[in-house]
Amino acid sequence: MQTFVRIVEAGSLSAAAAQLGTTQPTISRRLQALERELGLRLIQRTTHAMQLTEDGERCLVRARELLAHWNALASEVHGAQLAPEGTLRVVAPHAIGQQQLIAPLVDFLQRYPRVSVEWLLHDRTPDFIAENIDCAIHVGEVSEPSVIAIKLADIRCIVVASPALLNGAAPPTHPDELAALPWLAQRTFYRSEVTLTHAASGETVRLPIQPRLSTDNLYAVRNAASMGLGVCAISAWALQEELADGRLLHLLPQWRAHTLPLYLVYPHARHYPARLRSFIDCMREAMPAILSEAGLI
Repeated sequence: MQTFVRIVEAGSLSAAAAQLGTTQPTISRRLQALERELGLRLIQRTTHAMQLTEDGERCLVRARELLAHWNALASEVHGAQLAPEGTLRVVAPHAIGQQQLIAPLVDFLQRYPRVSVEWLLHDRTPDFIAENIDCAIHVGEVSEPSVIAIKLADIRCIVVASPALLNGAAPPTHPDELAALPWLAQRTFYRSEVTLTHAASGETVRLPIQPRLSTDNLYAVRNAASMGLGVCAISAWALQEELADGRLLHLLPQWRAHTLPLYLVYPHARHYPARLRSFIDCMREAMPAILSEAGLI
């Protein structure tokens, strides 16, 4: 599996052989052995090109996960007596990084007094190597193949609007009725269509929208919705005060909007420092309770 991953990352068998300090026939034999073991063709090879098969793409994801866990185990065994120490550089999204993630972060720092954290709030996935970042909290699917992504939770999204937008009309009872209302979009996750699924029946409705306001900032969408500009599908955790005091109404509560996966992402490495392994463990342990209490899941 290590050879398979290296072939993909290097772009060819010969490049992988050079990086691993072996020969191209050896690399080819290892790949063939893995394909025989799995009973699958992982890479389509011609004299001029190399391309992952669909099975190969799935295998690549799992291979990276398994190798990461193995490397973590090896590092843990070799460094079991070493207490986490040093500086950990973490990138987190602006919105959730200001509040919901602070509790598990503080718990981590209290557990490990010899560790310090640089807590950087960005909504983009960092360049881990160039920016010297150890890990990142990421909302949404992870498309970058060169990183390891550990899923922490799914964030629940709901459809909301202000009472002023309804102007005294009865709240809608079916997604089709939302088409007549103006929309706001958090463009990072949806732009021209919202999908709603009925919690009981499983019926799915794809609702085309033309947003009056489109932005990449969650708080901007929430505040514009509170002022009556339009309807939006937004993370439930960000709306607790507005729902409690009536500034926003939860529309179609039996219908579920999309969920947003929450990942902890970090680059591949042969070994990981104890501070990173401990931070990952703390986040995985704390996140379900933190998100549940905050209404994120």
